[in-house]
Amino acid sequence: MDIVKRYQEAKELYKQIGVDTEHAIKKLSEVSISMHCWQGDDVTGFEGARGLSGGIQATGSYPGKARTPKELMDDMDMALSLIPGTHRINLHASYGVFEEGNSADRDKIIPEHFKPWVEYARERNLGIDFNPTFFSHPLADSGLTLSHPDERIRRFWINHGKACLKISEYIGKELNKPCLMNIWVPDGYKDIPADRYSPRKRLMDSLDEILSTDYKKEYVRISVESKVFGIGLESYTVGSHEFYMNYASTRGVLCLLDSGHYHPTETISDKIPSLLLFSDKLALHVTRAVRWDSDHVVLFDDELREIAKEIIRNNALDKVLIGLDYFDASINRISAWVVGMRNMMRAMLYALLLPNERLAQYQSEGNFTEQMILQEELKSYPFGDVWDFFCEKMGVPVREKWYMKVKEYEDKVLVKRV
Repeated sequence: MDIVKRYQEAKELYKQIGVDTEHAIKKLSEVSISMHCWQGDDVTGFEGARGLSGGIQATGSYPGKARTPKELMDDMDMALSLIPGTHRINLHASYGVFEEGNSADRDKIIPEHFKPWVEYARERNLGIDFNPTFFSHPLADSGLTLSHPDERIRRFWINHGKACLKISEYIGKELNKPCLMNIWVPDGYKDIPADRYSPRKRLMDSLDEILSTDYKKEYVRISVESKVFGIGLESYTVGSHEFYMNYASTRGVLCLLDSGHYHPTETISDKIPSLLLFSDKLALHVTRAVRWDSDHVVLFDDELREIAKEIIRNNALDKVLIGLDYFDASINRISAWVVGMRNMMRAMLYALLLPNERLAQYQSEGNFTEQMILQEELKSYPFGDVWDFFCEKMGVPVREKWYMKVKEYEDKVLVKRV
């Protein structure tokens, strides 16, 4: 298989429709995606949690999940070695390194608990994003946190948010790379509520108090994330899309779109250009929804390609912060990371190899026949040959060869974990 020869042929073919493959490869090499730590251990964290709550559920019992920070870091190293590019890692607050004599409840966590992660990232030139953990805790068992009617419980979670903001600032300053702190709360009700207004008012006030914490914006970006429903919280979600879209626009924070957090007929690809009209930046959690459930491994499907197209078409590579969010315990967890990350990168390349200006011109001129024909013919252009060349250039395995390394790691390391 002569990768270079096939690439040169593809390069000439794309040149005929005005696409510069070298420029596309250069732009792709600059793309940074946030790889979520919670795929590696089924969202368990390192606080000794016995189970998940807050509408979250990880299904499956594939052997080899990470049990310690060291194991998780090793697994992430394995995954990152098979993914082209330099990326970021995404941590939840429940993933602090809590050694004996150093533990703390969530309202008392401090930067010291995340120092090993900062050192890990610095050695690998990675950025870090961060998330308060408003679930899997006794004070979240009711399904309410920042919107809880009990001021004592609400105060606990406000203090957790404030602590996470200081940790995010520490991370951004230490790495000299902005840390995205994303706020998602599971708050909602299983059945039809009698009062929809008051919980949202409490959530708004709680968020305002968290944001009143003094922090340096050059080190921290804050986003808020909506959800349509959760398991056990099917009828009403306090943090709806409308709530957070308005909150973000009036508070100067980012709106985060999760591709699995909307009605099955909605797509975030359609929301991206609308929000870019009104926001300097926005954040994404890319996942894959199946019927009513989200958090499946990201595949190279139609919606993923549409998400990538909207980022590229709108010249928004520096405006859209891309992160992945899924957790599948039924398959090799490292493979889940690699498949999702490579697919996100693959979709970005696909979008970069489209003659977007030409297609937009067809649309503006009303040449819908030409637009449709070119869009369809592009589907069989040799995009895969450019992807193979990019992987080779970036020093990662081409095509499915990467799985041999994962399987080797599984046989030597993962199967020994009990």
